[in-house]
This record gives sequence, C-alpha cells and structure tokens, in this order.
Amino acid sequence: MIRVLLVDDQELVRAGLRLILSPEFGFEIAAEAADGAAAVDAVARVRPDVVVMDIRMRGMDGVEATRRIRQLSSSPPVLVLTTFDDDEVLSGALRAGASGFALKEAPGEELVQAVRAVAEGEGWVDPSVAARVLATYRAGAPSPEAASADVAGLTTRELEVVRVIGRGSSNAEIARMLVIGEGTVKTHINHILTKLGLRDRAALIVFAFDHGLVQPRA
Repeated sequence: MIRVLLVDDQELVRAGLRLILSPEFGFEIAAEAADGAAAVDAVARVRPDVVVMDIRMRGMDGVEATRRIRQLSSSPPVLVLTTFDDDEVLSGALRAGASGFALKEAPGEELVQAVRAVAEGEGWVDPSVAARVLATYRAGAPSPEAASADVAGLTTRELEVVRVIGRGSSNAEIARMLVIGEGTVKTHINHILTKLGLRDRAALIVFAFDHGLVQPRA
C-alpha cells in the first residue's frame, strides 16, 4: 500500500480524493490536513510515502508547506494539485521542491497514475502543464541548472528519453514509446540527471525546452 497524506482545506475535495485513492488501487490514506501547518506536522507524525497537496489554502499555503516538508530529513515527495490559472503558485511550488504537478480537473485514473508515479520517485508533470513549467522556471532569472547543462555528454538514447520527458510523458509511456522496460527508463533518467547536474524531472523539462529538444505546444 502507498501511504498518502491528503492536504486540502475543503472537506468535500478531500472526500473526493479519498474515493479515488482507495485501497482498491493500492492506496492507504495515512492522514489528512486542512492547512499547510497541519500538513508539516502530519508528515513528521505519520511518515507518508507521498503528499498530495493543494496550493491555495488559508493560513500556511501549499507552497510554504511544500518547502518546509522538503527540508525535513527523509521527506516524502509532494504532488501538487493545480489549475490552469495558477501560474504564480506553480512557480513557487517548483522552487519549493514539488516532485509533480497534476490538474485538479484530471480524470480519476490520471490522478491515480500521478500519485503512484510520484510515490515511486518517478515524478509527474501533466502534459498540459509541461510548457507552463518552462514558463514559470524562466520567469525572472533563468534556471541556472538548465542554462549550464550541456547535451554533448548524452547518448542518442538518453536524448530520446529527454525529448519524451519534455512532452510530459510518464515512465510507463516512455517505455512504450521507446520499446524498453520501465526499469531501463528509470536507469536512463538517473544517468541523465547525474550527467546534467539537474535536480529533478521539472528541471529536465526546462532543459529539453531550452536546448530545442522539444517545442512548446501552440
């Protein structure tokens, strides 16, 4: 079972998430929190495998809560639930260390995939959010990580993986597209991040756009 901490200030939303992230799909709701401060406390108390975090909440918001959670030792990954018009908070969540971004409007099966992927260390960026991830990273100062990284040290296969990741694809989708195993995909991604000196999947998406490996959708 993947143990999940649900964080949202609306009980109705948490109830809907409980129905989607059910034991039937391999999830256990370890705890719930209605604000960021309670989320930080809950992480220390119940040690979940993954945090599903709303951003706009009363009191401590999801950005600050994500930042504090990621500063904890052995901190769980955080999947941020966002909407199409949350560019400002999306930028803050990226810099706070969020590991994935899913749309609140996404179908239940996509949310299940996103939570599972983030819990397993893959990361998740909804394809419709991928281009906006780039825009938020570029807002203000450019990303020093992506700017200093170089494609020269990547193999042909690794470049293929980067291109597909830049379109927001999950590891399972990459495996199907490239006709390789998911374990091989994970190995490639780890090697790529190490070679490029990048922190995570979101920074890798920025790299893909900045180096012309994928183009923003119109």
